[in-house]
Amino acid sequence: MFQSPGEVAFRIFDFPVYFYGIILAFSILVGVYAAYFLYKKFYESEKAPNIIDFSPFIILIGIAGARLYYCLVNFSYYSLNPAEIFYIRQGGLSIHGMIIAGIIALYFFGKKYKMSFLKLLDVFLCGTALAQSIGRWGNFFNSEAFGYPTDLPWKLFIPQAHRPLEYMNYEYFHPAFLYESILDLVIFIILIILFKKFSQKPGTLACLYLILYSVARIFVEHCRIDSVLNIAGFPVAQIISLIIIILASAAAVFLSRRKAG
Repeated sequence: MFQSPGEVAFRIFDFPVYFYGIILAFSILVGVYAAYFLYKKFYESEKAPNIIDFSPFIILIGIAGARLYYCLVNFSYYSLNPAEIFYIRQGGLSIHGMIIAGIIALYFFGKKYKMSFLKLLDVFLCGTALAQSIGRWGNFFNSEAFGYPTDLPWKLFIPQAHRPLEYMNYEYFHPAFLYESILDLVIFIILIILFKKFSQKPGTLACLYLILYSVARIFVEHCRIDSVLNIAGFPVAQIISLIIIILASAAAVFLSRRKAG
């Protein structure tokens, strides 16, 4: 059994510094460095420093996209509390929004720096898998992203303030954040193992990441009880993940046929 020590890591005077923000910042730095290293090793080493140059903008755009997506999914709440849209220190970011915004930004930065969009996708999405594995621990400190009640040895204690009303009498839950963290790490390892082989087919690894992560997310959402929004009884994250699987699979087939031709 384990539980969060709390959301606040420390205070600077009276200003709280949250574990979520610290972990998010660290995970992003690790993800960017992974992207830089992979691009330098497998693609154009002379252009790899450009990744360091434009990554701060990619990060800001990605975070904005993640927050915008989260607020749109929770539109009924944020339409009544618009000032809280900018309050992200305690959480409220969606990886789907970050991926969508990041992909769009990478396309334009690829054009500007004359770098292959597909190669950038490969390295950044591979780095994203590692960043997600680390970043999910921010959910642990916020006591969120948990599953159904359980009495397993690795059960997670959730304070009453974070429990859904129908589960108020339960104390221990599945650590869904941990399941996704482990799966994200496995995805990263798979991509690293396959990188050399598929680096000759840019875009293939990006498609593989999107498919594997979406499958993992569907599994994790199946056991979560604090999903942001459900449509017809299904978490919206599962629906989006299924759409991504279809689109990424179609893109992988297209890239395979184009290379074969």
